[in-house]
Amino acid sequence: MKIITKLKLFSAVLASVMMLIGVNSFALKGNHKGVPSIGSMVIMSGLENPWDLAFTKDMKAMFFTEKSQGLSVNVGGKTHKLLGIKGNAGGYAQTNDDLFTYGGQEGMLSVELDNNFKKNRTIYVYSASSKYMDDGCKKDNYASCFGNIVMKMTVAKDFKSVSGRTDIVTDIQFKPFKSDQPFGGPGAHNGGRMRMDSDGYLWVGTGDRHMGIGPQDPNLIAGKVLRIDGDGKAHPGNKFKGDKRVYTYGHRNVQGIDFRPSDGKAFTAEHGPWHNDEITMLVNGGNGGWDPAEKRGGRVACPDKYCGYEPNQKDGMIPALRAAYTPMSDTRFDDLMTPAWNNNGYSQGTGSAAFLKGSNWGIYEGRLAAGIMGIAFGGTPGGLRIDMYDIAADGLSMKSVVHMPLGMEKRFRGLSMGPDNALFATTDEGEVWKISASAK
Repeated sequence: MKIITKLKLFSAVLASVMMLIGVNSFALKGNHKGVPSIGSMVIMSGLENPWDLAFTKDMKAMFFTEKSQGLSVNVGGKTHKLLGIKGNAGGYAQTNDDLFTYGGQEGMLSVELDNNFKKNRTIYVYSASSKYMDDGCKKDNYASCFGNIVMKMTVAKDFKSVSGRTDIVTDIQFKPFKSDQPFGGPGAHNGGRMRMDSDGYLWVGTGDRHMGIGPQDPNLIAGKVLRIDGDGKAHPGNKFKGDKRVYTYGHRNVQGIDFRPSDGKAFTAEHGPWHNDEITMLVNGGNGGWDPAEKRGGRVACPDKYCGYEPNQKDGMIPALRAAYTPMSDTRFDDLMTPAWNNNGYSQGTGSAAFLKGSNWGIYEGRLAAGIMGIAFGGTPGGLRIDMYDIAADGLSMKSVVHMPLGMEKRFRGLSMGPDNALFATTDEGEVWKISASAK
């Protein structure tokens, strides 16, 4: 792992130092009032699949996860490796061998700090774990499999270690075996994004794990968004009729969660099956409308009992025809949440998302930024960018979508706003970028 020498991650000193040493950076000037100049710079590189970021409020520390390695923190330019997964490259203060990855979509994913971190030093981490796997993981690909967890831990005052691991959610579903589906390896559609709201409740996005019944099943934590407290208990106001930890259900693979600054409404960004990525305002107890089960909605038998890629997924079928067969938002459901945006029959891999905060963003302040990670397939245009979404006040439609002018193509995996009103992004290429804006 290469870390820029004497990195001052979160200060004006950082910016000046990095510009002086010639790190990849540039600025695009706004051409009229309110359009901000946007500049970007690499602040870390040489990482292995960095997935998520979290910052202390004073910006002195940046926590980050590497999907196939573990949890680390950068403080004043020095990285401390805190908690590694099984098979990591070493150097971690501790390694928990129940935490693992097969090299797919699973591993150590999201990280979030408690709102009272300064006092309680509490951190939350989402990871694949073998600790609670039952016999269902060994018998077949359709049984319940507890393979993802949410942990909370205490970070030492010197930021060099963590202690007191407590597993607060232990039954998030996991795909244990390879199956006859595109991208059908173990750990597929693993979800994993977490964010804490202003009231101190943790929101956890989960994927459908290539299990057809998962998203609509009221008792399986697959294709759901949880709203829980710091001990994993349900928010008392959740209205879902099944598992009381669930806020919304019927999702495919939630990759982004954030809260609109103007009203606190929660929005998700999730991947579509080569058709119709979606951004959706969540409604308590609402249904995302994803139902990939066979023998429903006019479907017959599908490979592995999962119709999420049918029909003729591998042949590049016309996206609009496939979308009619397995819609992301199935209008059969009376409790369907209307997406604010979908990708017009295509899918480009809408990933992590964060609302842009601060007047420095000019006309883009309050818009939702989302990473687009998709590859071109079956006539679908390629992604590899960050888009900015101007969502209508009622959350039910999109006024406009603008490509962030970064001048580069990257698989932007994780997006997080820093307390300094800069946008930070991880890439599958192993980098952490700081994206700054300055409005006239």
